[in-house]
Amino acid sequence: MDAVPLTLEEGAELSLTWLDGALDRPLAVRLSPGVRARIARAAGWVAKLAGGGAAVYGVNTGFGHLKNRRIAADQLELLQENLLISHAVGVGPAAPAALVRLMLLFKLRMLGVGHSGVRPEVAERIVAWLNADALPVVPTRGSLGASGDLAPLSHLFLPLLGRGVMSVPANAAAGDSNPAGRREVTSDEAGRRFGWSAMALAAKEGLALINGTQFTCAYAAGIAVRAARLADLADLILTMSIEGLRGSIRPADERLHAVRPHAGAQRVAATIRGHLEGSEILASHADCDRVQDPYSLRCAPQVHGAFRDALDHFRATVTREMNSVTDNPLLFERADGTVEAVSGGNFHAEPLALVLDYMAIALTDLANISERRCYLLLGGEDGLPKLLMRDTGVNSGFMIAQYTAAALLNECKVLATPASVDSIPTSLGQEDHVSMGATAALKCHEVLDRVEHVLGIEMLLAAQALDFRAPLRAGKGPRRAHEVIRGVISHAERDREFGLDIRAAVTMLRESAALRKCAAADLR
Repeated sequence: MDAVPLTLEEGAELSLTWLDGALDRPLAVRLSPGVRARIARAAGWVAKLAGGGAAVYGVNTGFGHLKNRRIAADQLELLQENLLISHAVGVGPAAPAALVRLMLLFKLRMLGVGHSGVRPEVAERIVAWLNADALPVVPTRGSLGASGDLAPLSHLFLPLLGRGVMSVPANAAAGDSNPAGRREVTSDEAGRRFGWSAMALAAKEGLALINGTQFTCAYAAGIAVRAARLADLADLILTMSIEGLRGSIRPADERLHAVRPHAGAQRVAATIRGHLEGSEILASHADCDRVQDPYSLRCAPQVHGAFRDALDHFRATVTREMNSVTDNPLLFERADGTVEAVSGGNFHAEPLALVLDYMAIALTDLANISERRCYLLLGGEDGLPKLLMRDTGVNSGFMIAQYTAAALLNECKVLATPASVDSIPTSLGQEDHVSMGATAALKCHEVLDRVEHVLGIEMLLAAQALDFRAPLRAGKGPRRAHEVIRGVISHAERDREFGLDIRAAVTMLRESAALRKCAAADLR
């Protein structure tokens, strides 16, 4: 897979649009001369502060509850080394490689702003890791989201000290016969293979590296990209269900949404109208005596639209955070050329924690309404065979697929319980309010996985329903999507391993460029 090139320039920001094309791909990163100069300037500031007589938190003092403990000049390197070693207490499964890349990238971008105070060679080592796609192995459990993501970021940067474990491309690991995979090696082995050696950390460098929200933000950014893709696909799948159930297009009437002008609902209504353009199925029942559809069809513009509004707010917050400086203390140059280290709370992940909980709730409700449409599709509505199969009895049809959707939805509802309402004081009371942002991120990531599966099940059932509406043609959006789906998953005349079909449907939702093109084609 080709690496995505990126030059970090002064003042340039990362965008989720760019990230949409870079997620899951290796990166080829370089620092512009201006960014490198900013990093070097801030490192010089730290050197001056470390050599002065004043106490500067994290430079020549202890951390957290030990903030008032002065550290001798000959122990400043040991202070930073011990910080990483003692804080690397994460547990649980490792973070996905795609998100570890983002953690490194977001930290590198933050260091390049020039308020943190690490030496250029530290930043260049991060660049080297990214360009070799040699990624530290980061356990996912252990962060409170204040003071930043201390435990996971400590694991992220342990390899600087020659410690910890790294994940490298299999073709870079001796004796690995799987060139497409990855392999875990010790940081020493990675160093020998790529020509890196362990380095000693200068004053403040360990703190600058582990203080920040990059773990939580990487998860949030990955969710933001995948959820935006899913929003388009959810609207497309909705229109497939409308056609399969012979639902009405009236709830997407532009006049309805003009007098309640929520942007998300207006967008979804326009999308429905566009996708259903040219539908022979709609025309066939235009004068039927059914007055109103169930809410899961009739109120879909409002529900899907509210999800889109939540997603827009979420993406704006994530974009702001991934371009922010979340270290502490931060270094600023005064007008007279002297330097001030300002202690604050930019590491506190509350802005992310709240929107991650919000997004988990919004995603769960998207699954809520999707599961209800799954139920409708199996009920024998308007000429459809019950359980979407003609010869039932000996065949169970798609009965149990809805069970799976219901089980997944139940898990979503449990996981949607907010993490950010909790706070447990730490560091002997010095850190007496924390965000639990990392927990919110991990939960939301799990919710997203389950919602993709619920929508995959709806897509599978809606495609089966559309088969029974032939020879009438669906609107252009559902029709194109149906063709793409049937190129991968065939119509089911009798029982088979529908779990394999669900797996294929979810893979299509996540990876099919053709399906994404169908979803985007009619957005107005």
